[in-house]
Amino acid sequence: YFGLWTLAFVYPHAVESAQVRALEAKQLRSEAELAQLRAHLEPHFLLNTLNTIAGLVTEDPREARRLIVCLGDLLRDAVQETSELQRLDRQITWLRRYAEILEARHHTTLHFEWEIASSIEGVMLPRLLLQPLVENAVKHGALRRSDGAGQVTVRASREEDGTLVCVVEDNGPGMGDDEVRQGAFGLQSVRRRLELGDGNASLRLESSSEGTRSIVRIPVVGART
Repeated sequence: YFGLWTLAFVYPHAVESAQVRALEAKQLRSEAELAQLRAHLEPHFLLNTLNTIAGLVTEDPREARRLIVCLGDLLRDAVQETSELQRLDRQITWLRRYAEILEARHHTTLHFEWEIASSIEGVMLPRLLLQPLVENAVKHGALRRSDGAGQVTVRASREEDGTLVCVVEDNGPGMGDDEVRQGAFGLQSVRRRLELGDGNASLRLESSSEGTRSIVRIPVVGART
């Protein structure tokens, strides 16, 4: 009877407890990975931005001071927002400031275009998700053009089924097959964050001699009107 009682009552409870602990451990690992990815990503961005401003210190001190103020605004926004999710319109505003710094640094050799549907500005997505894609498009795409007419276009729209689609496209010479498959740390971090946040979200790269596109697809988490 004791054995039957154990099988009937104790064993299911033990199995359930083990499953709960396993799920909790998985969640904690995911949160730790997200924190680690952000810890790597944000200093990486900061270092590149400071190097950008440093190039203007002797060439154009006034412009350098203006961009330092712009960087200060970026850092303030980054510190104030601590949640993993961020409104699309806030992320685009942040990226526009970042793009302004890059355009000033590279003068007439780099230009940004923005095509953001107003109806999706309140959609939520992982914080700073698009920044590595923009940085990659600039460094490995637009600035590699031999004629100095680099361009990066950022698009965001919603499909009929509600999926948010964000595209970062450059007009560079394209990436090799190995580069597309492997990607840099920034691209790997974007892909991993999407995997941790929603199994249905994805990042796809398309590249040709006319340029490279990074395409992010995210089921809409929520929106504010």
